[in-house]
Amino acid sequence: VPPRQLTSTVGEFVKEWLAGKEAAGFKPTSLLAWGQTVTELTKMFAPRPLAALTHADGEAFRAQLRGRGLRPTTIHKRLSHAKAMLEDAVRLTLIPANPFRHVKQRQGDPSERRKYVPVADAQRVIDHCPNVWWKLIAALARFGGLRTPSETFSLTWGDVDWERNRLRVTSPKTEDAGKPHRVIPLFPLLKPHLEAAFAAAKAGDVFIFPEKYRDRAKGKRGWNGANLRTTMTKIVRKAKVDPWPRVFHSLRASCESDLAQSFPLAVVAKWLGNTPSVALRHYVDPTDAAFEQATGWQPRDAKNDAGATQKTTQARAATRQQDVPGVTEPLGIAGSRRLLATLEQSCPDVQRECMGIEPTGSLIQTPRRF
Repeated sequence: VPPRQLTSTVGEFVKEWLAGKEAAGFKPTSLLAWGQTVTELTKMFAPRPLAALTHADGEAFRAQLRGRGLRPTTIHKRLSHAKAMLEDAVRLTLIPANPFRHVKQRQGDPSERRKYVPVADAQRVIDHCPNVWWKLIAALARFGGLRTPSETFSLTWGDVDWERNRLRVTSPKTEDAGKPHRVIPLFPLLKPHLEAAFAAAKAGDVFIFPEKYRDRAKGKRGWNGANLRTTMTKIVRKAKVDPWPRVFHSLRASCESDLAQSFPLAVVAKWLGNTPSVALRHYVDPTDAAFEQATGWQPRDAKNDAGATQKTTQARAATRQQDVPGVTEPLGIAGSRRLLATLEQSCPDVQRECMGIEPTGSLIQTPRRF
C-alpha cells in the first residue's frame, strides 16, 4: 500500500487547517480572525514546502506585517495564530519543530484604542437615540457592561428577574469555556430603559429585541456582521459628543471602570464575564472622579499619626507650662530658680517633705525639708 500523501505546501496546509476548524463548528468570528492569518501566510509562503519554513521566514512574516503599518496588537494576534497552526503541524508530525516559535512581538497597549465615556456623555447620546430599542442598546453597553451585539441580542424576557432586580446574560463568547451565562444586577441607570422596552414589546415576544434587529446578526459572519457601529457613530455625532474609538467596547469598559471604583474587582469581573487580569489590561481605567477624590485622600495610618502627634505635642506643652500667673513660655534653669524663690517668699509656712532617691539602698533615707 503506498504511503498517504501528506500536505506538502504551506498554502495547502493552512487551508485544510481552517476547513477543519469550520467543520468542528467554531464560531464565525473566530473563523474570520483565523482566515486573515491564513490569507497572510498564503500570500507569502503558499508554494513553499511546509518543512522548508525557517525562523528567518517567521521574522520576515512579522516584518511584512509591520511594514503595512498594522498595530502591534494586530501583529501579535496574527503571529500567535500562525504559531498555533504550525504547532498543530508539529503535533501531526508534518514538521519536526515549530519554525515560528521564537519569533517575538510586543502585544501593545489596549488602552490606546479605548476611551472612558462619562455618564453625562452617555446620557446625552441615549437622549438622541431614535427609539426605545437604540436607547436600550446603548444603556446595556454603558450601564450594564454587556458585549454588543452578541449578549445584547441574546437577551430574552425570561432572563429578567424583576422581583430580585437581576438580569441573566447569555454569553456566546464564553460558552465554550464553560461559562454560558452570568447574572448581573439591574443597575439603577439601566432598569428604566429595560422597563420602557417592556412597555413597547408585543405580547408573546420571547427575545427582548425585535427580530429586525436580530436579523442583522444571522448572516454568514454571525454577530460580527450586525454592523451597529455605523448607526451608533452617527447618533454620537448627532448628540454633539466627540466620537470615541471602538464604540461599544469603550462603553462596556467605562461601565467596568465605574464598577471597579465601588466594588471588589473579583465581583466586577464575575458580573461582566471576564477575569481580573483581563479586566485590568483591557477594561479598567482610572476615572476623573477617582482623581478628584484622590486630591483629598490620606492613608489611614497618616491620619492617626497626625492626630497622635498633635495630642502628644499639646500634652508636653501643658506639662512644661505650669499653671502659674505670668508664665507663658518654658522657664529654663534661671527661670525655675526665680520661681522657687518667689514661692518661698510668698509661702513661708509651707513645707514639703522630699524623699531622696540616691544613693539606692534597702534603707529609707531621712526626709529633708526645704
